[in-house]
Amino acid sequence: MADNFNFELVSPERLLLSEMVTEVVIPATEGEMTVMANHAPTMTTIKPGIVSVRSSSGAKKDYVVFGGFADILPTGCTLLAESAVAIEDITKDELTLRIEAAKREIEDTQHHEHKSRLEHYVMELTHLSGVIRED
Repeated sequence: MADNFNFELVSPERLLLSEMVTEVVIPATEGEMTVMANHAPTMTTIKPGIVSVRSSSGAKKDYVVFGGFADILPTGCTLLAESAVAIEDITKDELTLRIEAAKREIEDTQHHEHKSRLEHYVMELTHLSGVIRED
């Protein structure tokens, strides 16, 4: 049986989750990362994607995050998301609105580095739309 650790998912709006879990899969910018108890201390940035949480009871819950960073310690993990919602609370239409807003920002941006980051963000959101439910 896997050891439990404390996981918190926090967005600027609210604390979405704070509970004991056995594992969390996070969309780190360098690739998906599975966090379990006694993980080596790590800080990583988060890209838009799905955070999968396996609670100590065995239940699995998914959340959509839109960037942020995670602080991982042997005793717990805190993910500070730029924005996050439970996967059942977002639709393809909402995701399309986010993509369109980012595309408009690309058009208005003069700085090459910022434009490149926005284009990458749009790509990640477009990929994410493949796993979000229809309305």
